[in-house]
This record gives sequence, C-alpha cells and structure tokens, in this order.
Amino acid sequence: MLYHLAKNDTICALASPAGTGAIALIRVSGPESFTLIDQIFSSSKKNFKIKNAKPYTIHFGRIFDQNKLLDEVLVSVFKAPHSYTGEDSIEISCHGSTFIQQKIIELLLAKGIRLAQPGEFTLRAFFNGKFDLSQAEAVADLIASNSDASHNLALEQMRGGFSSKIKSLRKELVDLASLIELELDFSEEDLEFADRSHFLKLLYEIQKEIKQLIASFGLGNVLKHGIPVAIIGKPNAGKSTLLNRILQEEKAIVSDIPGTTRDSIEDTISIEGFTFRFIDTAGLHATTDKIENMGIERTYEKIKQSKIILYVCDMTQSTPDELTATLDDFKEHIDDRNKRFILIGNKIDELVEMPLFFNKYVDLETIFISAKRNENINLILDSLVASVKDLDLTDTTIVSNARHLGALNKVSEAIFAIENGIHNQIPTDLIAIDIRTALHFLGEITGEVTNNELLGNIFGKFCIGK
Repeated sequence: MLYHLAKNDTICALASPAGTGAIALIRVSGPESFTLIDQIFSSSKKNFKIKNAKPYTIHFGRIFDQNKLLDEVLVSVFKAPHSYTGEDSIEISCHGSTFIQQKIIELLLAKGIRLAQPGEFTLRAFFNGKFDLSQAEAVADLIASNSDASHNLALEQMRGGFSSKIKSLRKELVDLASLIELELDFSEEDLEFADRSHFLKLLYEIQKEIKQLIASFGLGNVLKHGIPVAIIGKPNAGKSTLLNRILQEEKAIVSDIPGTTRDSIEDTISIEGFTFRFIDTAGLHATTDKIENMGIERTYEKIKQSKIILYVCDMTQSTPDELTATLDDFKEHIDDRNKRFILIGNKIDELVEMPLFFNKYVDLETIFISAKRNENINLILDSLVASVKDLDLTDTTIVSNARHLGALNKVSEAIFAIENGIHNQIPTDLIAIDIRTALHFLGEITGEVTNNELLGNIFGKFCIGK
C-alpha cells in the first residue's frame, strides 16, 4: 500500500459488501475520474458528459463494454475539494450482480484506473486535509459499530471531538516550548522567558486532562467492544440456562449433571443501544478433574476481565453459612469500584416461600429469578442498562483506541519528566527534549507527526472500498 502513498492517480473499488444484492456501489476517485468514466458511460441526455456535470448531482445512463450494453446505472458526481477524498470522485450505483460488478471494474481498469488498496480512499482524505488521523480511524470504528453507544462514540470522534481536545493540549505545550526554545537561543545571557511557577501550574492542568483521557479508555473500550458480563456460580446453579434466557437462544448446553460447562461460552446482545458481552463460565468448586480445573482457572480470568459479575446461586441449596463464605471469597470483587457485583437467586420456582435470611446476610443488589420459567430475567436486563445509563457521558471526551492510549501514556511520562526536571532545576536544553517528546506523541495521535509504517498499519486495516 505504501508504494502508492505519494501517487496522484485515479483509483476505484467496490464500496458495497461483496456478493449479490439489489444494488452495488463502485467508487472512483482521482484527477481522471470524470474523463475516464465518460469513455464507458452514456447519459440518457443527449451530448451530456460527466466532466461537465454540476457537483452533487446524480445522472441516469448506461454503461457499455465497447458496443455491448452492460447495465443501466446511476452516477453520482462529487467535485474537488468538496468530496470525501478531497478529489474529483464519482460513485456508480449498478445492479448487484457479481458479474456486473466485476465487468464494470474490469472496464475501469482497462481505461487506466488503478484498483484501490485497503483504506486508500480515507488515506487520500487524510492527505487532503479532510480528516486528521484520529478522525480517519474513527471512520473505521463507525463502520464497525454495532450498537447505539459504539455508533455515538465513533461519530463524536469522527466529527473531531477527541481531536479538538488533543490539538488544544498540544497548542498549550507548543506555546511553552517556544519560550523554552527562546531561552536556549539566549543561553549565554542567562535569561528566563518562561516563569517556572506558571509553567508548573500549566503542566499540572495538562497532566490532569491527559490522565482523565487515559482513565476514560476503560469505559471507551467497553462501549466500543461490549460490556463484559461474567455469569459465575457453583455447578448446576443455572448459569447456562440463564445465558440462554438472556440471549433468547439455546447457546449453552443445559444438563442436570454438574460440571457440564467446562469452558467459557461468550455471546453478545444489544440492549437499549448498549452492547453486553455475556460469558457463561465453568462452575466454581473443588475438583480433581484436570479439565474442570482448567475451566475454573479460566473462570477467574474472566472475572478479572469483566465489568459486571452475576453470581448465580441455587436458592434451594443456599444456606446462610454458604452465602457468607461465598461473599468472603469474592470480597475483593464486591468492593472493586470498577466492577459491579449482582447476586442472582435462581430456582425460586422450586421454593415454597422466599428465605428470610437473605435480608440479614446480604447487603448487595439481589435479583430473584427462575431461569427455567423465564421469570424476572427482565429485571437483570433493566439493572444492567441502568448501570450504564448512570454514567454521565455528556460533554465527556472518551478514548476508545488502543493506539491513542499508548501515545497518551507516553505524553504523561514526558510531562512527569518535565515537572521533575523543573523541580530539580535541570538544564533548559534537557527540559526542551522532554517537551519535544510530549509534542511528538500528541502529534502522532492526530497525524501531525506520521511515518509510513504508522500509516500503513492504520489504513491497512480498512476495507478495500473505504
């Protein structure tokens, strides 16, 4: 892909999903888009040429392979710089036959248009100033979004919410850097242009914002990929039945034989615009079975990774002593502010009356259900959604990209070094090095600092037509 970074040729690709459908969309972008398409497109209007069309117009006509009619199509016209890529572009809407799609692309290639590389349309948009790098990455997130929450997060980032924050922080550091560099120019005069106390105060505010952005990654990551919910408990407590009820399909094997689930089973579901990733785990109990023990070890791994834990207990078997011991075993998770622990009392359909000891021994959110009869499952879903809705996401910049997180951590380290250097009165030229480091990594996020390896890694993950 990087071979074509500096080229200003015309490219094409299928922009709709591969396969047969009602229609397909073929995208063309580059300086020869209009001239070359006129060689295969015949408008329904006499003597009409695409190169003379007004921007943002759609034209009906036919595409010919020499003198043979191939298809009737619509051609949308976008003129530079007011297009997605910033170049002259067209989009051909044809019938969705894979044969037609292939033949039109072959015609375009025969006219000298090159097949686009993955992400090349968005790469050109980046080079032409339509997006910065973080916004371009948000385009891929928007395409991959599968819930209202992940869609809104990607849309906000694509529109520049995150970029604006980073550029603002970088500008503040640039202003400071300019004063430090000025001091270096007058080093022989021993002049100090940057007031160190003011400098430290500003660095404190920048570091505070950087750390808030870093802390937001946990939330951003789960909104993007789904909030992990571990369903745990002893064997035969009804974990697999509960998972099946939540997913409304027979995903997990249900059996009266304890220890049926020996490995974790995962699936996702969208509830009121939020994606939850449910994980049914192996039952927690003492066993000499090597395979079961491996499953139990994985259960504890999933507990660590999860944001919400549903502990399912069999109400027909639970006793006050057992419940106390269970809660003691999971005390670290119950007290973890980053996790939510919900006790699920299952099999209430087999009880004559509810046990009164729960109110005495349990100071936790508890939901009583019958997974077998599908009773009160909606209460669990309501509780999960409420826990996410309680989060205040308004006017909050959220980081959801691991590359951005890595860069922000580097920025934080550099700012800490700057602060430490000022306190220890190290030479100005060494402070300047740390400032340049912070500016470098902030610039990497938005693309003000780039290299071919970075760009190839980012845009190579896009689909061909984007």
